[in-house]
Amino acid sequence: MPGMNAAITLQNISIAFGHEPVLRGANIVIERGARCCITGYNGSGKSTLLGLIAGRLNPDEGVVKVAAGLSLGLLDQNAVFPEEASVFDVVAGGLGEIGLVLGEYSSGLAKGLNEKALLPLRQRLDDAEAWELEPKVRALLQQLMLSPDQRMGGLSGGWLKRVAVARSLAAGPDIWLLDEPTNHLDIPTIDWLTEAITRFAGTVVFISHDRRLMQQVADQVIDIDRGQVKAFRCGYDEFVARREADQKNQLEAEKQFDAKLAEEEIWIRQGIKARRTRNEGRVRALEALRKTRAERLTRGSLTLEVDAGHRSGKVVCEFTDVDFGHNHERLVQGFSWVVQRGDRIGLVGPNGVGKSTLIKLMLGQLTPDRGSIKQGTKLDVAYFDQGRAVLQPEMSVVEYIGKGRDFIEINGRSVHVVSYLKRFMFDSVESRGKIKTLSGGQQNRLLLAKLFTQPANFLVLDEPTNDLDVETLELLEELLMEYEGTVMLVSHDRAFLDQVVTSLLVFKGEGKIEEHVGGFSDWIDRGGALLPNQHAVSDIKTEQAAAPSDNAQGEQGRRELRAEQRRLKREVARLEKALEASEAELRARMTALSDPNFFQQSEADQKLSYERVADLEKAVSTLFDQWAEAEAAADAIKIG
Repeated sequence: MPGMNAAITLQNISIAFGHEPVLRGANIVIERGARCCITGYNGSGKSTLLGLIAGRLNPDEGVVKVAAGLSLGLLDQNAVFPEEASVFDVVAGGLGEIGLVLGEYSSGLAKGLNEKALLPLRQRLDDAEAWELEPKVRALLQQLMLSPDQRMGGLSGGWLKRVAVARSLAAGPDIWLLDEPTNHLDIPTIDWLTEAITRFAGTVVFISHDRRLMQQVADQVIDIDRGQVKAFRCGYDEFVARREADQKNQLEAEKQFDAKLAEEEIWIRQGIKARRTRNEGRVRALEALRKTRAERLTRGSLTLEVDAGHRSGKVVCEFTDVDFGHNHERLVQGFSWVVQRGDRIGLVGPNGVGKSTLIKLMLGQLTPDRGSIKQGTKLDVAYFDQGRAVLQPEMSVVEYIGKGRDFIEINGRSVHVVSYLKRFMFDSVESRGKIKTLSGGQQNRLLLAKLFTQPANFLVLDEPTNDLDVETLELLEELLMEYEGTVMLVSHDRAFLDQVVTSLLVFKGEGKIEEHVGGFSDWIDRGGALLPNQHAVSDIKTEQAAAPSDNAQGEQGRRELRAEQRRLKREVARLEKALEASEAELRARMTALSDPNFFQQSEADQKLSYERVADLEKAVSTLFDQWAEAEAAADAIKIG
């Protein structure tokens, strides 16, 4: 029986919110050990399907079965935690009720409560034999470089997502459910998450629009389109090819259907004689054709366009020896840089190293501590804010776009607001609904719609790809590649960066920023690597040094230090390998430059060789610094 090895089974599932069905007659089997990705456009029902599997929603029809004895761990798309809670408390809460007790006991220790006050909590932990859970939680926190005593209210979106990931794994679930796990995560953490999903011993079901993640881990894809659910037992790339073939076949079938319907409509409209002698069976067949056509699922076509306005000056922005710090942390140091008209620049680096800060410096929202920033002439800037701060939840979608007007002007044309919103996949009902009813992806699409209503020759996009479905991502890529103005964007979507940008600013931490020509994969191929934010590492080490010194805490600290030392040694080995490869290529390139035949090449080829050597020299220098830093950190750990 096919269900014998099933982890999750959905039989004839239908669910609707209001009049519109979200899922209709869905039948899905997800086998044990699968890495199943749920994909589909924004608002198609992906989170609804995951909520049904998690038991948070009940279907209108059908049955959801999770195999007996299998536990679930859920990562919410937008988890909300108390601001005053500590990271340890929140992650331990993923263990259930005993985790809350463990978190309360840990907080009591941190506050210095006496033994008498802690005795009831200790007794409950003894009764539940739960003491082995604490080192597991702390080891998980260390893997994600999370500070146990940090308060949730002080964390950015990326760090909040790390905490949510840790919480979903705390209880060691058999089935790991993840709703948009890469949103707000930096690239080093996405790499860690990719490895974690690959190595997870149980079943993984995840919603994602991160094409690189889906390509690397998915072995089954569930596609939701206008209520219809299809399961593909294959990797993501093969799924895309098969879906395109299915869509082509469907279009051909619809074309033939429409031709048949048109033929029958001509017949029924013939003269009175034909009406008297018409075949009643044929009339009934025509009515059935009409009904089928009326019920055909249709979806609008997403269209993006932006008014580039007039040309800016050749120099868009110029930084000269700029320094900037915040909360005793240096985010920009000695930075000189020129943005020229037509550049498409990607900003990459771990969370918290200054990417958004650099944008705010450039836009004049922050003032540098030292140095100067000069903006070019004739600039019209359109700024996409990752925080969605400009959205007003109680406002309707049309009010937000039209500002009370029925028509707006786009590229010199007057367009009705509802018609404009249809280009961004908002139907008439959604257009008149309130912003608070939209999904995260729909809100991001609305921000893009608003952004593109204004003429702009300089687009500044701070994480525009979060929550966007793949179709919107690909159309945004096309738009930015055809756009004649200047683009600066922050993104952790590696495939998006490869498609759009022509150069990178890589944030290394401690104010160091390096410029590299090419896309993200080009930089990685040249030996580039992103390490996690080292500021977070120092926080963990400081807490370890300040931890209570009783025997239990001391042993826990030694375990954590040994785990950190092993991680650093693995990083040293990885960097050594990358350094050796870059040095070997550099030696080979230098040998080729000294060969007399080298000068027989075209000037263009010679120039490329010189540029490659320069890039390799930078890569070797950077890798050596990273290797020395990691080795010194490993040697500095002393385990008593």
